[in-house]
Amino acid sequence: MTAVLLALASSLAWGVADFGAGLASRRRAVLTVLAVSSAASFPVVVALVALRGEPPPGVAPAALAALAAVAGTAGIAAFYRGLAVGSMSVVAPISSTGAVLPVVFGIASGERPSVLQGAGVALALAGVLLASREAVDGADADAFGAADPGTAASGEGPRRTSAGVGLALVAAVGFGGFFIGIDAASDADPWWAILAQRGTGLLLVLAAAVIIRPGLRVSGAEGGALAAIGILDMTANLLFALASTYGLVSLVGLLGSLYPVVTVLLA
Repeated sequence: MTAVLLALASSLAWGVADFGAGLASRRRAVLTVLAVSSAASFPVVVALVALRGEPPPGVAPAALAALAAVAGTAGIAAFYRGLAVGSMSVVAPISSTGAVLPVVFGIASGERPSVLQGAGVALALAGVLLASREAVDGADADAFGAADPGTAASGEGPRRTSAGVGLALVAAVGFGGFFIGIDAASDADPWWAILAQRGTGLLLVLAAAVIIRPGLRVSGAEGGALAAIGILDMTANLLFALASTYGLVSLVGLLGSLYPVVTVLLA
């Protein structure tokens, strides 16, 4: 039950953060949103780990967390861009299909859910896939419908939908990799795993910012909003990492992928 509650809480936090990030990414470059939100949230996780006073678990868990960061950063960048150029109600559900990866990985690595857990996994997976299917169908209807004849005739609607769906699929792969990596890294210590993951992600984003040079200067109010997004995302990461220490990654990964419900409701 602890794993279920933590995973659902992570979905809630991710859903709210993703909604805010989607709105922010329509006004600012995705890299700006990532850089400011990541930089603002990193000191928080550093402080939390320091307050616990536990020593780092070693190099191997940190390396796994770093790999999770690479996958997660690629996924979140594609996801935020998808939210910016496409429909939130399309991009969010499709991105959640990355939950298939931890299910496959968990079973392949020897996880054997109980009958009840297996039924829960099957139902949750079916719900995620159905939501993504309905999202694509709805997007096609919007793109080719009569709401905006000029857009449909020019092909702009289908192109916009295609871009959003493609980015959502990239995000799905990245998120699936993140779930698997952070689950493995959290076996030693979930708090240190998230510190390593967030630190690596921040370095990746800052390196990209040095090369691409997006505008990083934001107003006080905008900076506060981006900081809140980053802290919510970090909190979701930590909740998921904690959940993975209590339950099977095949189940926790699916429950952690229910964030589109929140994002779509807010949208």
